[in-house]
Amino acid sequence: MNWISNYVRPKINSLFSRREVPENLWTKCPECGTMLFHRELADNLNVCTHCDHHMAITPRERFAALFDGGVFVEVKVPEPIADPLHFRDQKKYPDRMKAAQKTTGERDAMLVAEGEIYRTPVVAVGQDFAFMGGSMGMYVGNAIIAAAERAVKLKRPLVLFAAAGGARMQEGILSLMQMPRSTVAVQMLKEAGLPYVVVLTHPTTGGVTASYAMLGDVQIAEPNALICFAGPRVIEQTIREKLPEGFQRAEYLLDHGMLDRVTHRKAMKDELATILRMLMRQSPAVRGDLPAVDPAKA
Repeated sequence: MNWISNYVRPKINSLFSRREVPENLWTKCPECGTMLFHRELADNLNVCTHCDHHMAITPRERFAALFDGGVFVEVKVPEPIADPLHFRDQKKYPDRMKAAQKTTGERDAMLVAEGEIYRTPVVAVGQDFAFMGGSMGMYVGNAIIAAAERAVKLKRPLVLFAAAGGARMQEGILSLMQMPRSTVAVQMLKEAGLPYVVVLTHPTTGGVTASYAMLGDVQIAEPNALICFAGPRVIEQTIREKLPEGFQRAEYLLDHGMLDRVTHRKAMKDELATILRMLMRQSPAVRGDLPAVDPAKA
């Protein structure tokens, strides 16, 4: 037995060997390339601490930061037909749905919740781009209608955070029918005299932009969000011309009158509270006030 090779060398290698670091501890900013520690990034609401680039954030993470004390209650959404067209491309539609559900932990691309923002009761809807590109299917249409009905019943304003690549091709014409359905839901709010505020996040495109995402009483966007029907590459290929710098980005649309505000994610709560209370003709919100008591925990 060679004690040097069998004992000493492995011992030395173990002392100086490089420890493996879990891959999910660091995130690379797609804009500036800075490596960001996951806790620091989460505390900053998924906004790069170096260049202020707004990365994707899930509806649950957004609602946790938006509502007082991070407390909110989900609103039940009616389940649509699972696979109405029996659609199949490289995979069956139900298989794609199961994969997206496993990845995101959500039922579909939209989450409906109710809670309070600085003691202002609100119904909120969040779209998740990580779920099949946030595509608009029957579930999304049902979610918007459920949110509008809940808002009308409780006499609360509705806030919608849009993030989508457009209609869901696996549902064909049934997906496109969600455009007029969601428009009717918005009209319900207007007839009830309730505010409807839309926050456009990166990216919001296609049929979503052509329907409920651009029907708000107030249109807000996060910085540098891409907001369009057809993307810039498609337009350039069609007209064979170079588009202006920043075309279809939030700041460009603000300058050209399509948006009312471009608001940083960390300032969104204050901005929404101010706007909603003005539209509801209520007194200004009390900053730093404690959240209302949860009846279930009282």
